[in-house]
Amino acid sequence: MHQPIDSKNDPYLIVKNVTKTFGDLIALNDVSLSVNEGEFVCLLGPSGCGKTTLLRIVAGLEQQNTGQVHQAGIDISRLPPRERDFGIVFQSYALFPNLSAAENIAYGLENRKVPKDEIKTRVAELLELISLPDVGEKYPAQLSGGQQQRVALARALAPSPGLLLLDEPLSALDARVRISLRIEIKHLQHRLGITTLFVTHDQEEALVMADRIIVMDQGTIEQVGNSEQIYRSPTSPFVANFVGMMNFIPALTTDTPNSLRIGSITLECPTPEGLGPDSPVTVAIRPEEIRIIKKDSLDRNINQFKVIESEFLGSFYRLTCKLDDENQTQLLVEVSNNLMEELAIEVGSLIFINLPSEIIRVYPGELSNRS
Repeated sequence: MHQPIDSKNDPYLIVKNVTKTFGDLIALNDVSLSVNEGEFVCLLGPSGCGKTTLLRIVAGLEQQNTGQVHQAGIDISRLPPRERDFGIVFQSYALFPNLSAAENIAYGLENRKVPKDEIKTRVAELLELISLPDVGEKYPAQLSGGQQQRVALARALAPSPGLLLLDEPLSALDARVRISLRIEIKHLQHRLGITTLFVTHDQEEALVMADRIIVMDQGTIEQVGNSEQIYRSPTSPFVANFVGMMNFIPALTTDTPNSLRIGSITLECPTPEGLGPDSPVTVAIRPEEIRIIKKDSLDRNINQFKVIESEFLGSFYRLTCKLDDENQTQLLVEVSNNLMEELAIEVGSLIFINLPSEIIRVYPGELSNRS
């Protein structure tokens, strides 16, 4: 018998202490998470981090070694997929090529013995919902990739599941279609209020679509938060490096609180507690947060750098700048087209760079510059 979770206020989906191994490989290591009803949560991480394995365990397509999965107050940990309440969309669409779009959408409803007139009405509603009212009679081979993925989404939604699982559904599409479809999916999810778990390795996709992001690495959860928290306040060097671009600079603590030494220069910024003088740390700064100022001033954390490389990236330039210190410290700096023109910046220019203390993150230990 499947016992409901005690509190009605518990999250809609709870994954508790789940571990999964494949031989000697630990795919998931004591993972716990929760998803609230109606929430859109992204599992974000590199290939092999365990995000798809976790999604498949929620769906019952993989069986965990230990741990529990609860959905809507019911322990579904050992239920087969057919007895779980979810719809799923895969990267490969997985449409039946011998069935029309309408027949693909109707497939799950027919298996549930839904009356034919109800199926016809539901299929028409869903084709309208995905903005493809006229493709019902077409076969998958006659549809574009974006259209196929919309049909796959409609098929997943047809039985009105309580949970929608999306396994990298946009990664096979070209960039323009992917950008358009991710907005459509988010609007559709919001309109339907369906609880959604979305797997992706695309950081931009996660930042744009998710109510909350769960960043994973090597079978564990590194950080959970909304888009702004994940981007602006990464709790580990892995998250800082994986989400967005980041400068990493080795530094040492000094005898003075909230002060670091990078080569011959001193940087004022909050430092980790409990570190003595000359402890190695890593300074992390995002390229777009660095400020270029017109001339030297008495403000803190201002030093002169030389521009050694310039990349034009359409709406901005990305500069590689070198500090004339014993370590030849380099920074990536993103600069608007207007500022480039105003300050006449080019390769070889000497510029003053301000590193405001509030934008600097400091992690204990030494890392190589992975920007």
